[in-house]
Amino acid sequence: MPKDNENILFLGDEPLSPSEPLGFTPDQMVRCEECLRANPPTRLSCLYCAATLPVNENTTDLIKPLLSPVENWAQGFNNIFLPQAIEPDSETLSQAARLLKVDTNELSRVMGFGTPLPLARTATFDEASLVTRRLEALGLQTRIISDEDLALKESPPVRLRAMTFDKVGLTPRRISDSEEYRISWNKLVLLVTGRLFNQRVEISERKSGRGESEIVDASEFVTDEVVLDLYAEQPRINFRISANGFDFSCLTEKKMIAAENFALLLRTIREKATSADFDESYNSCRQALEIAWPAGSQTGSRGWRRQRPGKISIGAVTENSNEVQFTRYSRLRYCLKVKSSSDDVGTQ
Repeated sequence: MPKDNENILFLGDEPLSPSEPLGFTPDQMVRCEECLRANPPTRLSCLYCAATLPVNENTTDLIKPLLSPVENWAQGFNNIFLPQAIEPDSETLSQAARLLKVDTNELSRVMGFGTPLPLARTATFDEASLVTRRLEALGLQTRIISDEDLALKESPPVRLRAMTFDKVGLTPRRISDSEEYRISWNKLVLLVTGRLFNQRVEISERKSGRGESEIVDASEFVTDEVVLDLYAEQPRINFRISANGFDFSCLTEKKMIAAENFALLLRTIREKATSADFDESYNSCRQALEIAWPAGSQTGSRGWRRQRPGKISIGAVTENSNEVQFTRYSRLRYCLKVKSSSDDVGTQ
């Protein structure tokens, strides 16, 4: 025992007081109407049953967006930043970055492109609306566009294997079937180009006697191709041309390299579809999309394999691709164009 044990205080019957102040008082806690449990007033949904929590005037200013990652297959809501004539100052950027849980430099880069780009992707409309209100309080304008508006699941891009065209229009030929569409040049409204990157890493491991893993084989496959998305008034289908899987027989002067044929095809379409907007900004702003629309990554197992008696290996495959990211960006450009056209019609 220490010499000054006489100075040690004995515990009484009273409850111990916390060493730090509580985050919220019992009066500030919000009771869930479904499970009847108390939740912090900073939450939109119940911590225990995920039900929507009631909002009152005392908790409105305390609620904060969770901004949890939303899987690509799930339906989400996107907060799209609308560029403004006056650039936000450093204090506004800092507050917005803390709200969105991103780096200030990354947020500044997104706003510096001068084009509508996503700032956040949320799981519910209520959370997206909260983000919009918080950003509007900082003087930043956004628009909520849902994944349903982008129609990623309902109508995925239709890949073309070939096409024919003349002075009047073009006839795309799809890969899936022989159904054909006739599209007039003046009905093409938007052309979006980009590059698709796909990386596939395959690894085979073998367990040693000590329980450690030993890599017995590894391989990596990388593909890089340029693509073009076509949007028309009728039919409203997203046609996609991939340089590596397209028959360029429609060109009168074909080149030996697919990239050169693709550039020639793009130039021909732009010359004939004079009323269509052309967007080639994806490659330059691809990194800025990562804060809300990160490129997809998926890891799977190749199962167990018996190499020789007593030796068993297990394989794993990891794929990284930006195809979903590009499709979101392409659909965003089309969705904004359609909304802009409808707004112009409504104001007339």
